[in-house]
Amino acid sequence: MTPLKIDFVSDIACPWCAVGLGALEQALERLDGVVQAELHFQPFELNPHMPPGGQDLGEHLTEKYGSTPEQQAQIRQTIAARGAEVGFEFHPGGRGRVYNTFNAHRLLHWAEEQGTGAQHQLKKAFLEAYQGRAECVEDADVLLAGVAAAGLDVAAAREVLASDARTAEVRERQQFYTQAGIRSVPAVIINDKHLISGGQPVEVFEQALRRIASGEVS
Repeated sequence: MTPLKIDFVSDIACPWCAVGLGALEQALERLDGVVQAELHFQPFELNPHMPPGGQDLGEHLTEKYGSTPEQQAQIRQTIAARGAEVGFEFHPGGRGRVYNTFNAHRLLHWAEEQGTGAQHQLKKAFLEAYQGRAECVEDADVLLAGVAAAGLDVAAAREVLASDARTAEVRERQQFYTQAGIRSVPAVIINDKHLISGGQPVEVFEQALRRIASGEVS
């Protein structure tokens, strides 16, 4: 098997990141026995200046992108269909509100230190809470419920939230990827040099990973 280091740069506030992760997971299943993936989740904040309490999603999308309610509804349908293809069920009414996700990123950084697969499981738990159930992910209880769902130490995670632990490290990683030119997510970086942008279909991930593993792309 060919080892591949995969950095999944994303934000749980991004619905396309849920689609992209599901597609990447299915691609890796198809490549079982061909590649051995070392998956890391890297921080990116879509709305780093979002104040406590968040903002209505429709209002936010109109302000940020100039989209109409009709356009937003169409995009939600598209994303829901793409999510269904990879086994992710979005909340039928959308997320409702947009929240700051920095504390989620701090916990994801902490989870990376907790053993193989821990960060991956927590990422999925947070995506399901925010994108699947439209929960308030700035709420510590919601984040800690995600920690519990991922099978991690809730008391230790609570200590992280109660302090400024992992703040500097997350800021440093965010700055690294911003300076590297990452402006939108998901951004999937293979072996520190190959970039796959966006919530691509399973086949796109599979083909790209297969070509990189075979040495066809150097």
